[in-house]
Amino acid sequence: MSGSSVIDWMALSFVPGLGSKGIRQLVARYGSPKELFFACANGQRKNTSIRKNALAGLSNPALFREKAKSQLKRIELGGAEVICPDDTKYPESLNEIADPPAVLYVQGRVELLDSLCLAMVGSRAATAYGKRCSFTLARDLAASGVTVVSGLASGIDSEAHAGALSVQGATIGVLGCGLDVVYPRHNSKLYDRIRKDGLLVTEYPLGTKPDGFRFPARNRIISGLSRGVVVVEAARKSGSLITAEMALDEGRDVFAVPGQIDSLKSDGTHWLLQQGAKLVQSAEDIRVEIDAGRRGETFEGNSEEKAVQLALDPAASKLFDGIDVYPCSRNELIVNSGLGSAKVTELVLLLELEGLVEILPGDEIRRIV
Repeated sequence: MSGSSVIDWMALSFVPGLGSKGIRQLVARYGSPKELFFACANGQRKNTSIRKNALAGLSNPALFREKAKSQLKRIELGGAEVICPDDTKYPESLNEIADPPAVLYVQGRVELLDSLCLAMVGSRAATAYGKRCSFTLARDLAASGVTVVSGLASGIDSEAHAGALSVQGATIGVLGCGLDVVYPRHNSKLYDRIRKDGLLVTEYPLGTKPDGFRFPARNRIISGLSRGVVVVEAARKSGSLITAEMALDEGRDVFAVPGQIDSLKSDGTHWLLQQGAKLVQSAEDIRVEIDAGRRGETFEGNSEEKAVQLALDPAASKLFDGIDVYPCSRNELIVNSGLGSAKVTELVLLLELEGLVEILPGDEIRRIV
């Protein structure tokens, strides 16, 4: 794609009074941003309803083109790039949604835009259970070749990105601000890791602040990039459910992780399950549902789980298989395993050091993977 084409798309996105949907409609009518600018500047406008403030900008685009050139220079100096709809790098999945972005600002592994993506969303104020589920699901999906997409927010989003990165997997962070704005600030290390090993994506130019209204708009990109959306933990009225509804509108799969029936944080996921969302207990539940062969993608299998099992001796592996996510007492393990007290204590310690189980108050034990 030529530099002039990028400048014209960017300039068009800066014209006040034009949303991304309006931009796409006008470009479809006139053929390209350049032809749209030319027609408006030369009084050759077709019978199209355009707001007065937008028409003024379209008729005199010099200021917006200069802004675009300045932005593009700063973006390229920072190691990022701009992708527009007539670029071969623009993901086809976004062209399928009702309101595709007119411009994408990206930094990192751009090839991930064309990979098998799955979104994972949920509460910012997540419970320990929700965080654990998000991390584990993302880790296992990433280990099998899926790119995990989320919004780099606190809670479920952060755990999803971290889970994917923990196995050197792929992840995309979709921002509700400019590429040069880290939000929330405490996610700066995670932001840097995604920029280096994953991909950051936004439709907003440099310097754009994370105003609240931008995040619902950001959600359509999260679902639009993805084959399906997994809601890990969410209240009944939440941005996560908006994302799920967008996914349904776009013909994507919607998955939900069940939670405690008395937890408000799980009201939204339980409602989704009542509406027909697919119940998720493990990454395997998602893998068997996704039509991976539609574009030739294949799952590689859960290499993380295989690695865990291979690292354990037979006795530890057998004991681990008998431990559930629901706590049980050490005495129950001794009775059920048929092993002596000293051996069970030795193996539980080994499993704890491997990060596979945790010991709770009251000497109860449960698995965490």
